[in-house]
Order: sequence, then C-alpha cells, then structure tokens
Amino acid sequence: MELDDMKLAWQVLDRRLAQQHSLNLQLFRDGKLEHVRRRLQPLAWTFALQIPLGIAMMLWGISFWSTHLGDAGSMACGIVMQVFGTLSVFFPARALALVQAIDYASPVLEIQRRIADLRAWRVKVEAPVFAVIGCVIWIPALLMLAQYEGDRVGVSLWDHLRPGTASWLVLSAVVPLAAVGLACLVLRRMGRLPWLANRLAGAAVQRAEAELEAVMRFERENG
Repeated sequence: MELDDMKLAWQVLDRRLAQQHSLNLQLFRDGKLEHVRRRLQPLAWTFALQIPLGIAMMLWGISFWSTHLGDAGSMACGIVMQVFGTLSVFFPARALALVQAIDYASPVLEIQRRIADLRAWRVKVEAPVFAVIGCVIWIPALLMLAQYEGDRVGVSLWDHLRPGTASWLVLSAVVPLAAVGLACLVLRRMGRLPWLANRLAGAAVQRAEAELEAVMRFERENG
C-alpha cells in the first residue's frame, strides 16, 4: 500500500472514530436528559394536584366571608383563608411553569440554569412563606369551623369568646413561629443549612442536578 493510500485510510478511520465518539456522547447525553425529565415529571404532577386544593381553600374563604358580612372577625378569617388559598394556587403554578419551561434540547448549562431557578424558588421563596403561613393558618380554619357551629344556633363566635381566648390564639401562633425560627438558627449554627436547602428543594431536583452534573463531567472528560 502506498503512503498516500495509508494516509487516506487513517483519515477515514479518524473520521469514523470521531463520528462514533460524537454519537456515543449524544446517546449518553440524551439518556441522561431523559432521566432528568422523568425525575421532574412526578414533581410536576404534584404541583398540578396542589392547584385544585388551593382553589378549594380560596373558594372556602370567599364563601365564608361573603356569608358573614358585618361580622368583622368572621370576615377576617375568611379573607385570610382566601389569601392562603390564592397563594396555594400561585406558588405551585409558578413552580409548574418553571418545570415546563425546561427545554431538554437546549444546552446542558441552560437546563442547569432552569433547574437552579426552580431550586431557588422552592428554597428561598416558597418554603419560607409556607413555613410562616403554616404555623398560623390552622387558627382561622379552626375559628371558621367553630363559627359554623354558631351559625346553627344563630350566634356569633366572637360575641361568646371566653376571657383569655385572644391571648391563647396569639400564643398559639407565636410558639410555632418561634420554633421554626429556632430550628433554622440551630441548623445554621451546625452548618446544616445546605442539608435543609436540599430537603426543601426536593429529592427530584437533587437527582436531576446529579444527572446533569454527570453529563457535564462526561463531556469534560470526553470532549
């Protein structure tokens, strides 16, 4: 075989190896991104299921205050529940939009940025808001249920509260809020805030991040 023929053969072999390497890289990337999509799909379903629950709470609040016009205490409870229901619709809807905005055909860095946005929303916005609201929302809910009992006999709960009830309600809100604040402080002092952030972001987000990191590592090592 002449030298020119050998060079041509090596060039053909190099091209085939490069094509095979590119194909292997693409197959690995596509497989990992499919895993990411599957990891996030149940999370998207969870968000979608939370929206009707939020709507139900919002409608409950509206129905309650609109049927207790003139009763300031009952109206306040109904409005608070309506606001909570509205937030319970908005927050999962926002998170669902973040999941659905991910384009798995885009570069890995862009997908990582989208998932980072989802993590930031869940950890820095959603979790703190619902941690605070969750400590107190049971109080108006309890009062609303109690007022329904009063409605049966035509009396207002607020006209028949026992002495000290207001103080008890305030204390019932302050104690869990203080407990949440103390827990965060202890975790900060222990250096466990990253652990907390991962728990709040959710296992699906963590696994998706791990899959994407594997793709980036594979591309660096085989690029």
